[in-house]
Amino acid sequence: MASAAIEPLIRITGVNHYFGAGALRKQILFDASAEIFPGEIVILTGPSGSGKTTLLTLSGALRSVEEGSLRIFGQELRGASRGDLVRIRERIGFIFQHHNLLESLTACENVQMALGMGAPLPAGEARKRCADMLETVGLGHRVDHYPHELSGGQKQRVAIARALVHRPQVILADEPTAALDRKSGREVVDLLHQLAKSQGCAILLVTHDHRILDIADQILTLEDGRISSFASGMAADTDRMLTAFAQLNRKGELVRHLSGLPDKEFLTMMEKMTGEFEEFLRATDLGNHEAVEALFDQVLEAVTQRIRGLLAAERATIFLVDRDRGLLESRIAHGDGSRPLSIQIPLATGIAGRVAASGEALNIADPYKHPDFNPDVDRQTGYRTRSILCMPILDRHKEVFAVAQLLNKMQGESFSARDEEMFREAAAPLGLILESSLRLARSREGQRPHGTPSGTAN
Repeated sequence: MASAAIEPLIRITGVNHYFGAGALRKQILFDASAEIFPGEIVILTGPSGSGKTTLLTLSGALRSVEEGSLRIFGQELRGASRGDLVRIRERIGFIFQHHNLLESLTACENVQMALGMGAPLPAGEARKRCADMLETVGLGHRVDHYPHELSGGQKQRVAIARALVHRPQVILADEPTAALDRKSGREVVDLLHQLAKSQGCAILLVTHDHRILDIADQILTLEDGRISSFASGMAADTDRMLTAFAQLNRKGELVRHLSGLPDKEFLTMMEKMTGEFEEFLRATDLGNHEAVEALFDQVLEAVTQRIRGLLAAERATIFLVDRDRGLLESRIAHGDGSRPLSIQIPLATGIAGRVAASGEALNIADPYKHPDFNPDVDRQTGYRTRSILCMPILDRHKEVFAVAQLLNKMQGESFSARDEEMFREAAAPLGLILESSLRLARSREGQRPHGTPSGTAN
């Protein structure tokens, strides 16, 4: 993202930092270096106690730089005067894990607290600016509500509005999604991403949350006080994970292993895989493409079948979208028992075709009453479709490149709203595994990997 004509808003060079004194003196940061440019989101991840928050507070002029150089807005923080540090902090927006709202103030009044920095504004203009910022973060209807009247996600949005209302050039965020559920956390980071791009802010975000890595322009790992590119760390993690899967696969135990995982452990593993395969698609180059591609296919098969069991469906199918040929082509499909099927259907027809075209999930309790359902397949196979849950799978460019479909909830029930939510969450790691496999296949064929199958438009 950087160019010769653009200077970084934050430049960290060779920073060392220590806590304690004398025999208790301990080094926390070792030769830390990084650059963050306007409009760029940099995610800093790593284990607890690795120095992430220390580096964040140094970057925000909240701690003194002891060794090395840390420049923000072109000004050196090491040795800066107290007055200079205060003026620098006034140009930074801070967002923390806990929203730290004052319960006795409304949302608007909490945001207005941030306007105490710098030149004062007339009361009417200050309120309008705060109300406008709350509108920007989707809380225009909650301007005069108190914190106890807001959800956790709404409180964090107020905190974001407070951080942004004085129009900072740099935003520093420490675990902003840690106290939020999946949906609220996603909304918060999407908002930060949108504001970074529209306002040209530089954002340094500390997180353990692998679910939000996709918003980053750059991901850094801080471990034992040392910064490295996240790709190198994730390459090792991905390699370890794939090695474990390969060992299970050689023993014929991969599907059985995933099937035997408790639901919570399986869902946790899926979240971890989401971050790791995302980084694989960005940067990892594993040597034996053909072998890894075959392993990815096995992982895809095993995960698909585990999801089928988790949601108590009779059958699971994954279709690739081939827009050039106007087809949906099965990548994973099963008939009776474990017998694999090869299915090709016109893209413009059926439930899966509708989902591929619209990008919206369909949960159908009675397919025979749905105008898009094609009963010919049932008539040809003798199978009776009683219920369908069909979900789009998106690539990294947010385009539909595949469709996942579950048929027939067990015991004659219909798929519930909870089933739909779980399937939607599972679609992300499914898509990343599938996209990784397709990338390897294209690379092995000497083509440039786009994350979509040959002949499929992005």
